Amino acid sequence: MRQLLIIGIVALCAQFSAAETFASEPDRAQRVLDHFVHEITSIKANFEQSLVDANNDVIDESKGFLEIQRPGRFRWTYTEPYEQLLVADGVDLWSYDADLAQVIVKPQATVLASTPALLLGGSAEALDDFTILESFTDGETFWIRLEPRSDDSGFTGLDLGFNNEQLTRMMFFDNLGQTTLVALKDIQTNIEISSSEFSFTVPDGVDVVGQATASVVTP
Repeated sequence: MRQLLIIGIVALCAQFSAAETFASEPDRAQRVLDHFVHEITSIKANFEQSLVDANNDVIDESKGFLEIQRPGRFRWTYTEPYEQLLVADGVDLWSYDADLAQVIVKPQATVLASTPALLLGGSAEALDDFTILESFTDGETFWIRLEPRSDDSGFTGLDLGFNNEQLTRMMFFDNLGQTTLVALKDIQTNIEISSSEFSFTVPDGVDVVGQATASVVTP
């Protein structure tokens, strides 16, 4: 499973240099995050993602598109180099690998607890699971560095990059010393997204690993 939202849930992001960064702006950081989690109800965008190992070598690159509907629903579709799909329907998280003809389903709340996915697609209260460490400006991007409060998240930290208060860059740092970098493009926010995008139907002939929740309650 790709290392984006679950253990690692993005074109390489800008490289930070001392000459381009400025003093921490905690008030601005809190304001930008509050706007992001309280005012943005949906996100639709294309993405480019890279996975960089502890030696700064790029070991994986992929492309696709994402849809997020708060609270608690997202669809993350990989189109290159091969097809894979992550769907959070508000109750379960489905991970479908077309090449393997396999889908893995797990309880969403358990899998996404204290991960970047919870911050991106969860309720406004998800921000309570993270601490703001610092913020700085690099070029036109305002970066906010966060740390999960829980030691069980699989992440040591994450950076969110905003341009004009719109999320455009993400960097996730995992416990293996790897960094996942995501660049968002063609971004649309607060648009209507069909609820059908956040449901998953198991294709014929596909193996299912795990058990879906028996009763799904739709808000």
